[in-house]
Amino acid sequence: MPCERKPMRYGHSEGHTEVCFDDTGKFIVTCGNDGDVRIWESLDDDDPQFITVGDKAYSLALKNGRLVTASSNNTVQIHTFPEGDPDGILTRFTTNATHVAFNSSGSRVAAGSGDFMVKVVEVADSSQQKTLRGHEAPVLSVTFDPKDDFLASASCDGSVVVWNIEEQTQVISWPLLQKTNDVTNAKSLCRLAWQPRQAKFLAVPVDTKVHLYERGTWSHASTLTDELLTQPINVVAWSPCGQFLVAGCVGGLMTVWDVNNKQCVERQKHEKGFSVCSLAWHPSGSQIAYTDTEGCLGLLDGLGAFTSDASSAKQAPVKKPANDFDGLFDDDDDRLMDEGLSDTNSPVKKPVAADDEDDDDFLMPATGRVRNRGAILDDENSVDAGSIKLGQDKFDDDDDTGSTVRPPASLAPLHPVYEGPLPTPPQKAFQPGSTPAHLTHRFMMWNSVGIVRGYNDEQDNAIDIEFHDTAVHHAMHLTNSLGHSIADVSQEAVLLACPSTDELASKLQCLHFSSWDTNKEWMVDLPKGEDARALCLGQGWAAVGTSTLTLRLFSIGGVQKEIFSLPGPVVCMAGHGEQLLIVYHRATGFDGEQALAVQLLQFGRRRRQVINGEPLPLSHKSYLSWLGFTAEGTPCYVDSEGVVRMLNRSLGNTWTPVCNTRETCKSKSDHYWVVGVHENPQQLRCIPCKGSRYPPTLPRPAVGILSFKLPLCQTTTEKGQMEEQFWRSVLFHNHFSFLSSSGYEIDEEGQNQSQKEQQELLMKMFALSCKLDREFRCVELAELMTQNVVTLAIRYASRSRRMALAQRLSEIALEKANQVQADEPEEREEEADYTHVRQNSGYYQSDITGARCRNRHNQDEEQEQDEEAAEDEEGPEVETETAETRKRANPFAKEAGSPAKLSHPQTAKVARANPFKVSSGKPSTPSGQPRVVNILDNMTSSRKSAPLTGSTGKSNKSPVLKPLVPRPKSKTQSTLLQMTGTKAASRKPQENTEPAADQQKREEVPPPSSQADNAENKRPKTGFQLWLEENRKSIVAEQPDMEETDVIKEAMGRFRILSTEERLSWTERAKGQSGDAADAKKRKRTGGQDEENGETEADENGAKKKKPLDPSSKLSAFAFNN
Repeated sequence: MPCERKPMRYGHSEGHTEVCFDDTGKFIVTCGNDGDVRIWESLDDDDPQFITVGDKAYSLALKNGRLVTASSNNTVQIHTFPEGDPDGILTRFTTNATHVAFNSSGSRVAAGSGDFMVKVVEVADSSQQKTLRGHEAPVLSVTFDPKDDFLASASCDGSVVVWNIEEQTQVISWPLLQKTNDVTNAKSLCRLAWQPRQAKFLAVPVDTKVHLYERGTWSHASTLTDELLTQPINVVAWSPCGQFLVAGCVGGLMTVWDVNNKQCVERQKHEKGFSVCSLAWHPSGSQIAYTDTEGCLGLLDGLGAFTSDASSAKQAPVKKPANDFDGLFDDDDDRLMDEGLSDTNSPVKKPVAADDEDDDDFLMPATGRVRNRGAILDDENSVDAGSIKLGQDKFDDDDDTGSTVRPPASLAPLHPVYEGPLPTPPQKAFQPGSTPAHLTHRFMMWNSVGIVRGYNDEQDNAIDIEFHDTAVHHAMHLTNSLGHSIADVSQEAVLLACPSTDELASKLQCLHFSSWDTNKEWMVDLPKGEDARALCLGQGWAAVGTSTLTLRLFSIGGVQKEIFSLPGPVVCMAGHGEQLLIVYHRATGFDGEQALAVQLLQFGRRRRQVINGEPLPLSHKSYLSWLGFTAEGTPCYVDSEGVVRMLNRSLGNTWTPVCNTRETCKSKSDHYWVVGVHENPQQLRCIPCKGSRYPPTLPRPAVGILSFKLPLCQTTTEKGQMEEQFWRSVLFHNHFSFLSSSGYEIDEEGQNQSQKEQQELLMKMFALSCKLDREFRCVELAELMTQNVVTLAIRYASRSRRMALAQRLSEIALEKANQVQADEPEEREEEADYTHVRQNSGYYQSDITGARCRNRHNQDEEQEQDEEAAEDEEGPEVETETAETRKRANPFAKEAGSPAKLSHPQTAKVARANPFKVSSGKPSTPSGQPRVVNILDNMTSSRKSAPLTGSTGKSNKSPVLKPLVPRPKSKTQSTLLQMTGTKAASRKPQENTEPAADQQKREEVPPPSSQADNAENKRPKTGFQLWLEENRKSIVAEQPDMEETDVIKEAMGRFRILSTEERLSWTERAKGQSGDAADAKKRKRTGGQDEENGETEADENGAKKKKPLDPSSKLSAFAFNN
């Protein structure tokens, strides 16, 4: 059967679309998701008449000059045709009507609805209605019996029911379909069709087959199948003669059967593979109109040959076989076999000159050899399985008409059919944050600065600009006389562009409202033949991508700057500050995939290309739907599957999926329209769209907020949740490093808070791994920790009696300490250029350890936080400690301008002993010496504002801690001594090992604040300690009744309010006194063994008087949160 598939054209917006012919076949009528009914004179009609029937139109039917539509306002309306004048409402439902149909005479209309009901309404008198109840789910389709006795309906409850209209009862019900809860979730629309004229069969699409049920007996007569049908059939339609049936499936394949012999006579494939949702035969039977779920309209032409042959074969036999063969073979070799062959595959034909009249009808290939007629007619091997077959009963067996003829498809050359991947149509250029350009009222741009709306209707053609912050600029109303179609808005300007016409060139118009002069507008004409496809604004610049694969840069004042070529057609662009992000087509995609590439340019003093044409990752068979930057300047984008991806600068500029908006959608037809992304706080700002991919302009849509979630494995477990929180925190705080390196000011408090969150999560994961006896995993987590958190992990491992783990962690701590010393010169050089230090926990060892080396003005704040943390963490035993204890500095914290010296030459001599061990029998501090306060203790002080448990967004929830029961100190000390002793090659007398260990502890433990202590234990004072000594008298004089603890707290508060320069000066003064103290230490170290033994006895006596707090009890409270 010769059949030509016409190129498809745009009809309606994306969504369900239906089509039908009028009674004369002059008009094609369609309705779609945009609420319009369009009347096309032909497929090439560029200006169809349209009728607006509502926000959405779900179905339509046309008969006798009456147009019936099912719209989104729960009504079935009627209009005159072709005038389109409203003629009333036929009926109403409690929800949307899903399908409408006329009877054969046009006197009745049947409508099915989502409220499970079917209504039959008289067109002349809409008050005459019959309601058919019995379905248990929304109705999919309805169709009238041509004799007007019965009505058939299909429903989401899985049943196909035949009703007696007059009696309003069910005649029969077949459970044929898969059950579902809504029409949008159904596998198939199951559009039923009753055979016209004969009214013999009811066609029911069931999965990949069509069942034919005989009217009256309601028995299953036959089944129409095709081996190439692999996806469910959506809709079926009978030819006007009732002999042929066409079916359209979800995958876009359209198949035509001859019902008499149940043979497939035609196959056509949708050019893009979209689902066919509606079919209609032309009244003459020569054409089939079809629509898809993307709103496009298509046409199959040239079907009249076989329909007329079929009717003529029944009416009268053909007298001359020559004429019969002429009709069969003419132009046959030029048609497509299946959908794989093209016209170029067919041989060139020419007639053979002969005297015989019959011979004139034979065709000769270009080779010059006449084909054997018998082979054409009788050779069964000439027909392959994939070719189209016609039944023998289509042709008469009378001698006058010739022998039985093979179908014309068997004459096609038997070339192999291409079944490989098909090219994907390239995605058209679009503006992120805009709705489709065909809408009369649309968003031209919605971003974090403002909203640009475009209006193009009969009353007005204008542009409205609204700013979220009216302090930026007041709202503006512009007349769109040039027909601008793309726009962007920033805090400096509004940029507009219009396409070219036959008379005018494409123009770029900028409204620079932040300019200080009076001329705030400039315009540029692009060269002839060059159209603007995408544009964006940055800080002081504007960019436009054109149809000639060119990108043009302008200053915000209108100065033309650089121009360069793009490797492919631009898709969209986005700008932020000094960054320009461009996405373009790098190649042709196949099988529904888009082949996109991305470029990221950095302007400013150092112009460079950060990403150079790398492929842009997209979900399977999806396209790009949004592109932009976070509020902090990190590139991100969203694809049509709802997956949000963000650039990970610390992992080689890779793209990490951070959210899937489809997971929160209630229905498959619901989507989220993204308008902005924020990293701190972590928010995805988007507009929920029910049943659509974009929102309407009116009423003003409400913006919702979605949370981010990395798609890690097993996020329902405690381990998976903490891993997801940690890596999400790392990813979403990478912008601190980028902004700092770019010379921007950063939120230092937020940066420190993110560091604390990450380290707390690492410590909790460490504790969980210890509980699960995963010591190797503990070591892996320790590699991600900072130096001070590793010391906490060592204490935790020691308390848990995991000595092998503690030893490995001590080695890691030494490596990190050495790394800190190695990075210190680099840190000093960076302080000259940058005020803030880059911090990035997790990826690079140098970043992990170097981030803890803070500059001078951070040191004093860190000291004060340590003291507050010590007070918050103390138990009953801590209350007995003196005020001097709470003033002690962190022994592992770096002094301002000097590296932290954790490793000592004598450490290696004690068989790599743990540098943090406490020797039993000899306390490291005398009775009056305060305990050591670790810098990581200050993390626990943040519980009041940021608890250890939960995500960052739930900071007001109190944590539930389950600390280990504190053990006596002597027991812990003996445990640590056993660990050190087993590590040594041979056990030495305790008296011999104590001096070296004691000497090491003297260097690590900071000196007491008391002036009467021995100079051997003295360390440089901090700036706060020096300031407190000089101002203690004034504080006590003002409030003489204050206790020592209150004096220190008051001093802390006053020291905090000092300026940065004053605190630095105090730190420098304290640093200047460190030289004398260090010399005194070296002189005292030469003392004899007797003096040390004497000190040991004194220390032991002091320890009996006052027992310092076991630091591991505080660790267990921090680490365990079960």
